[in-house]
Order: sequence, then C-alpha cells, then structure tokens
Amino acid sequence: MEDILEKLKTSILEYDLDGAALWARQAIHEGIEPLSAMDALTMAIRQVGDGFASGDLFLPDLVGAADAMQSALPILQDAIMNSGQTREPLGVVVLGTVAGDIHTIGKSMVGALLSAEGFEVHDVGINVSADQFINTIMEQGADILAMSALLSVTAPEMEKVINRLVEKGIRDQVKVMVGGGAITATFATSIGADGYSATAPGAVNLARTFNEKI
Repeated sequence: MEDILEKLKTSILEYDLDGAALWARQAIHEGIEPLSAMDALTMAIRQVGDGFASGDLFLPDLVGAADAMQSALPILQDAIMNSGQTREPLGVVVLGTVAGDIHTIGKSMVGALLSAEGFEVHDVGINVSADQFINTIMEQGADILAMSALLSVTAPEMEKVINRLVEKGIRDQVKVMVGGGAITATFATSIGADGYSATAPGAVNLARTFNEKI
C-alpha cells in the first residue's frame, strides 16, 4: 500500500495527469484510506510549492503539478464522501476572478493548492460579479474570500466586492486575500484587503495565517 501512495505522490512530482488519476483509483481499489491518499497529494504539492518558493522550480512546474493533482483530487474527494469519513476543513474559501477578467490559470492553481492543504474551496470561476461573490460567501458560510485580477482595468472590481461585504454587514466575518498580475501589496492595502500574495504557494501560506486568526 505504501508503494501505491508513493506512486501517487510521484505522479504529482512528475506532472503525470493520467498517472495521478490511475494511482488515486488504485489506492481506493486497494482499500487505502482516502484521507491517507489525500495526505500523499498534500505532501507532493507542498514539495513542489517549496521548490517554487526557493527558485529550484518554475511556474510551468507549479502548473503541471497542480493540473496533475486536480486529476486525482475529485476521485479522492468522492471516496471520502462515500466512506463517511470527515476531513475537518481548515477554512471555507470562496475563490474567483473578478468581473471583466477571464484569466483562470493562477486562480485554478491557488484553488488546487488550498484544496490539497485542507481548505474547503468553492471556485465560482471567472468574470465573477460582486453579487456572485457575496451570494456564494453567504450561502457557503465562507470565512476567506480569494480574488484574482490579471488586468489593471479589472483590478478596481476587488474594491467593489469589499464594499459590498461592508454593505452586507459581514466584512468583519471574512478575510479577503487578493492576487494576480495587476495586483500589488500597495494596491491590496489601498482597497482594504487583508492580505496579498504574488504566488499560489504564497496564497496558501497567507490562508494559513488567516486560519490562525479566524
């Protein structure tokens, strides 16, 4: 069984989408606890994230590993649900790219890494309006909002969403993290966000710090 988990981990490290799905299914078939298989995914993606942070790996490596993990993740999540096991989430995250912006790669990487880390992630997609963000936050009881914008013309949409949180009286219940090519730490501070990260691994670290404060 340890061999299967090692192969699952290796498939992530080698960016093997088909292999990741294969070994995830094999793990379930062999009776391995889905949570143990999920832990193998988490260890692998953390290793890639650490390599990216240290400069030993690059963006294509991070994208490849996240894609491989995404091919295995639904299989294990379904198995966890069917087994009746519970994995207490570290937090509930609503994730999306703001209105007018259709870029998805960075957002999807953040979602994959947060899911592997143990957060419950609700990805509302791209070109998301302020009302869509707010409605999902309220429906899911989210405590973290993660917004992305690649374009400078769409970046101001983030402030609109934060203002809507204030209008709804729930701003103090939700930590807001922002990122994307158009965003800087200075901009994040100016719109009242709680944090900013330029990278997907950094976003996970930021979410962890939020979790300690929630």
